[in-house]
Formats: sequence, structure tokens, C-alpha cells
Amino acid sequence: MQFPGGLPPRARPLRRGPGGRVLKALLVDLDDTLLDYSGGVDECWLHACEALAGPAGIDPAGLVGAIAETRRWFWSDPGRHRTERADMLRAWSRITAHALGRLGRADEELAAGIAQDFAERRWERMTLFPGVPGALETLRARGVPLAMVTNGDATHQRRKIAQHDLERFFDVIVVEGEMGVGKPEEVVYRYALSKLGVKPADAWMVGDNLEWDVLAPQRLGLRGVWVDAPGQGLPKSCSTAPHRIIRAFPELILDETGE
Repeated sequence: MQFPGGLPPRARPLRRGPGGRVLKALLVDLDDTLLDYSGGVDECWLHACEALAGPAGIDPAGLVGAIAETRRWFWSDPGRHRTERADMLRAWSRITAHALGRLGRADEELAAGIAQDFAERRWERMTLFPGVPGALETLRARGVPLAMVTNGDATHQRRKIAQHDLERFFDVIVVEGEMGVGKPEEVVYRYALSKLGVKPADAWMVGDNLEWDVLAPQRLGLRGVWVDAPGQGLPKSCSTAPHRIIRAFPELILDETGE
């Protein structure tokens, strides 16, 4: 695969993009970029099912399996994904209710209780990835304007931001649930850039979603940085070419000298 600028992604410093242009702003994703959002999900579902489904005579492991299958189906539809992520607690309740129904134990009240228990366990488990606060501090010290651009439920996203004291690092925060539209819609990136006062060619977008955080921004002229936390590389069928691939957000503060 040919990468923009002819250099392998990991060889390019953050401060300059292809053509030697200096970075003037950075747009940053939240979930699974700064915040370990997906870590411990299966464990949280299991503990929630053990706490509430077990006493109701339902095998917790069996319900977790049904929930996992339902989650894959539920989030696989782009339209449903866009609609349902506006209220994650409601979405988790619907997923759980569907899973209970598959087991012949339909119970809306139980589903809501399991979803609420799961949600609270998630809040306890979510943490910033190692080095994230220090990396953000460094970027601020270097004078790089920062915008957070995150999809999802406004209440949940704002709670994450407040819980981890992230607002202080950013010049602007764009939340899908507040704006009424989210990534990969062009208006979202343009709004963030306008608030920072920079052109697309002078900015980078970094995140873990190849479509939302790399491809869509690249179409506007931004550089796209993909966070490949598992280190599995680009999917074989992927035609997207990130300008840079990193395993963790703090890698962005490395320059050519490795400082």
C-alpha cells in the first residue's frame, strides 16, 4: 500500500505533515483513543448478569452469550447505530431485553435493571489510557490547539469528560448528542476547525475508527492518524491509508529525535 507522502506512517513526526507543513491543530476522538472504553466490557456484562439474572433463575453465562450475539447484530446496522447511540442506557436495555427474549425469558424490568447495573460497572472500570494526561499536557505546552470530537449520548460523553478532568485540555469539545449530528458527517469536522480557526490542511484527526477518524477527515484535507491499539494492522480489505498509525495516543508527542 502506498501511503500519502511516500513515508511509512510511523516514520512521520507529528509537528510536520506531508510537504513539511507544520501542524496547527489536532482533532481528537475520545472513546478507545483517550479513554479505555471497551476494556472489561464482557466482564461487566457477566457480573451484571450474575447479580440480577442469576437470582431470577437464568444462567448468567448463557445470558452473556445471548447478549454478545445481540450486540453484534444490534450495532451492525449503521442507521440503528446512529439512532441508538444517542441514549446508551436505552440501547443496553433493548439489547438485554432482546437477549432475554431469545432465551424465552422476556422481562423488560429485569432487562432495564441489568442494563443499569452494567452501566454503573462500566463507569467504575473506565480509565484513561496510560500517558494520556501527560501527552495532552505536552501538546498544550507546545501550543497545539486541541478539539475533542466525539460521538454518542451527550449525558454519557460529558460524564466521561468530567470524570476524567479532560475539558481543561481542549479549546473546543464537539459532542454528537449536543450538536445533533456526529462523525462522519462533514459539518462536524468543519465546525471544530472553525472554532480553532484553522484550515483542514493544517490539522490532524486522531482516533480508533478508520471511517470516522481517518477516511472522513482525509476527504476534507485533514491528516488522519489511526490508533491501532491491538497492533493488528489495517484489515486486508481496507482501502483507507492513514497518514500515521500508532498504538497509543502518547506516541503523538514523539518527534524526530524521539523526545
